[in-house]
Amino acid sequence: MKKIILLFGSVLFTISLLFSQAKPHVKVFSNFNYDLSAEEGEDAFKEFELKRSYLGYSYKIDESFSAKVTFDVGGNGAGSAYTAFLKIASLTWKVNKKTTINFGQIGTKNFKFMEKNWGKRYIYKSMLDQKKWASSADLGVTADYMFSNNISIDVQVLNGEGYKKTQSSNGLMRGGLGVVYTGNDFNLRLARDIVPRENYAENNDVQTISTIAGMYKISNLNIGGEYNIKENANSIIDNEQSAMSIYGSYKLNEKTSVFGRYDKLDSEDALEAQWNIDNDGELTIFGIERKMTKGVTVAVNVQSSKDATLDNEPEASAESTLYINLEYKF
Repeated sequence: MKKIILLFGSVLFTISLLFSQAKPHVKVFSNFNYDLSAEEGEDAFKEFELKRSYLGYSYKIDESFSAKVTFDVGGNGAGSAYTAFLKIASLTWKVNKKTTINFGQIGTKNFKFMEKNWGKRYIYKSMLDQKKWASSADLGVTADYMFSNNISIDVQVLNGEGYKKTQSSNGLMRGGLGVVYTGNDFNLRLARDIVPRENYAENNDVQTISTIAGMYKISNLNIGGEYNIKENANSIIDNEQSAMSIYGSYKLNEKTSVFGRYDKLDSEDALEAQWNIDNDGELTIFGIERKMTKGVTVAVNVQSSKDATLDNEPEASAESTLYINLEYKF
């Protein structure tokens, strides 16, 4: 990891000397975690982790065009302990004051609303990202249009495979449409995501994800949430999943805040059976966060997860872990 960061750092520094309008960006997530659920007499698992590093560059070509490149370096199942993936390689065209188009390997729209309002990606991903309902980046095109100061619409057409894979042989595209209302103290997003079916068997159909998400701010208190329904999950007719996430924070002072979050994932098929029970369950996070200085944030929090069980089974026990999370960016 150190060699990778040094290599990219050297490249970014060289580019910055050559192009004065270019801007480097670096973001790093790390943590220390300690298992609070260890059995009596057992050594609790504990470790330091360097979860992720984002290294990139943005360049303003002129008043209408800009480009951005970002590498994602982290522990990925597709590679070794630390693998670098090209996450973003996008060209942005600001057509006019109301219209913006992004092309190339771009950031997707599926969970950007929650990620922005949750504001603690370094602690835990947004629910749809964590559960892999969509990818945070993909090859394709997005377009944003501002109807007014309060209402905007966004459209995306993507390969649908994510930024760590190439397009599958069937060549199917994934599409999405979203509408956002932005007020002084309230934001709302309605969205629909569509994934075409890969075959036309009797039990297959188009997969859709419907989302409603909102964020309310009053004084020092922020409260947000979203509810998602995936219909015909994995293109299987009547296989449904629901994903709910509620989160909030209260600012104690300019640098310190307390926060909490609750996630729940459920599944059901045509016979009302929990077809995806191995992945269903609940997550609770609560903690305190402090901004140490510009670009440096630390949080102490407890994350508790509980697996789903069948109706006739006893409730599962929660597994809890203490985290000290650190984010630094420049």
